[in-house]
Amino acid sequence: MNHLLDIQEQTILAVEKAATFIKSEIGKTSNSDIETKALNSLVTYVDKEAEKILVRELQKIMQDATFLTEENTIATTHGEWQWIIDPLDGTTNFIHQVPVFGISVGLKHKDEIVVGVVQELNRNELFYASKNNGAFLNANKIAVSSTTTLADSLIATGFPYYDFEHLDNYLSVFKYLMTSTRGIRRLGSAAIDLCFTACGRFDAFFEYSLSPWDVAAGAIILQEAGGKVSDFNGGNNWLHGRQMLASNALLSADLLQVIQARYK
Repeated sequence: MNHLLDIQEQTILAVEKAATFIKSEIGKTSNSDIETKALNSLVTYVDKEAEKILVRELQKIMQDATFLTEENTIATTHGEWQWIIDPLDGTTNFIHQVPVFGISVGLKHKDEIVVGVVQELNRNELFYASKNNGAFLNANKIAVSSTTTLADSLIATGFPYYDFEHLDNYLSVFKYLMTSTRGIRRLGSAAIDLCFTACGRFDAFFEYSLSPWDVAAGAIILQEAGGKVSDFNGGNNWLHGRQMLASNALLSADLLQVIQARYK
């Protein structure tokens, strides 16, 4: 079997174990279980325990791989192979029982994401991809939409919740797209936004103030589905650059023009 396909399959099993735990905890958290890491950045014992499960299971796959995780249950180190993990993307939704949240696990080899697995926990939708092997949703191959115009597009975004330095620029883009597309949606999980773009539910996604664990897995799933990701300059600094534009590729040039005109 292709080496990356083998890793992909083992990663899916690890994600499913964490998913079983998270599902068992839905509706059980109380205010006393919630910690505030920073302004509007929440974490619960569910995030931490799910991350521990993922780390334990992923270490079995590649003993020498390092980790970059949201909840810091293991030290961040760098190596040739690195797991990038968000154990519960959409924690605020989870706390309030708003049904859009999931698990995101990406594997980086040197400077490239080569495996991505995202599970949306409410619809039991498992998205996954590995380099040059296509993107899938519950074993069915997926592809981005064929929408060619902004007027016919549905756009996903995420609202900044603590980094407001570029808020006016963001709102300017938001205003333009609100009046020039079929609509804008904000689900509260960047990983799932990317996967929904990968399977054609959305035509594009943009957000700033992102972290690597928000986008690592979703990015390769989108790319393997025929989409394109970039930073707001059209470059490749989207993993650590804290901003991302993702689309079906057909809309990338038009969306970059909209964003760059408002992010001067």
